[in-house]
Amino acid sequence: MSTVASVVLPSGRVEYRLDRRGPRTAIIAHGGHLRAGVGVGEEALAEAGFTVLVPSRPGYGGTPVTSGSTDEQGFAGVVRELWRSLGMKRIDVVTGFSAGGPLAVRLAADNPDEVGALLLQSARSSLPWPDPITLSWASAVFEPQWEALVWATARSWMGLAPDLWLLTALAPMSRLPAPEVLADLSPAERDAVRGLFAEMRSGRGFTQDMRETPDPGRERQVHQPTLVIGSPHDGVLPFAHARHLADTIPKAELFASPSLSHLIWYGSGAGATRRRIADFLTELL
Repeated sequence: MSTVASVVLPSGRVEYRLDRRGPRTAIIAHGGHLRAGVGVGEEALAEAGFTVLVPSRPGYGGTPVTSGSTDEQGFAGVVRELWRSLGMKRIDVVTGFSAGGPLAVRLAADNPDEVGALLLQSARSSLPWPDPITLSWASAVFEPQWEALVWATARSWMGLAPDLWLLTALAPMSRLPAPEVLADLSPAERDAVRGLFAEMRSGRGFTQDMRETPDPGRERQVHQPTLVIGSPHDGVLPFAHARHLADTIPKAELFASPSLSHLIWYGSGAGATRRRIADFLTELL
C-alpha cells in the first residue's frame, strides 16, 4: 500500500511516501526537482520486496525549506524522527539519488546502529558542485518565483514536440551527443522519461541544493557497506563524484554504470545497473 502524507514532528514538518511491502526497509533521498510522490530508480527495491520510505527533502513538495533548521542534525534529524514515528526500528539500506546523496551519507554516518547499508546512485559528493557558470544560470531559471512558469512552459513544449523536447532535455544529462542518448532509449523508456520530467518541480529546494556545502567529514564516517554507482558519461555530476565517494567511504565499492547519462535507470545500461543493485541488496541478507 502506498501513502503520501504529511506530519509535523518536533524538528519540523515533512511530507513523505510510504510503500509497505515487506520486513526489510529502505529510505530514499530523492534528487533535485523531485519529491516524495514521484518515484524513480526504485525498481530493484520493489522487486526485492523492500518497504520504501521517501521523504520530500526541504523545499520540495510539502516539506518547508526550513524543516530541520533548528535540529543539530539538520533534515537528517527530521528523517530519523519520521522513521521512528512510523515504527521502523532499523533501516536496512539508505539510498541517495543525485542531489540527495549528501542527505543519504549523513543518515548513514549519524545512525550507524540503525542504518545497515548505503547505496548511492548518480550521487553528489562533497566535491564542489555546480560550477560557477551553471550556478549562475540555474539559479536564475529555477528561482522560486519563476520555477513554476519554467516547468509549465516545458510541459507545453513537451506536448507540442515530444521528441524534440526530449532531445533538448537529455542534452545536459550526458557527455555524449544527445541524439546518441535518445537513440539508446526504447519507445517505452522515452515515454517514461517524458513522464518523469512532466512531474518535476523545483520549489525552493533546487536553489538550496546548489548552495549546499556537504561536509566531507561525513563521508569518512560512513562505516556501513556501501555501493556507489555512477556513469562515466554523466553530464550533470562528473564521474569524479562517484570516484571520490568510493575512495572516501571506507567500505565502499564503485560500479561504473554502462548507462549513457545521469539517468542510469534508463537505456541499454539500465539492466546491468539494476542487476548490480539487486546483487548488493542480496548481499545484505
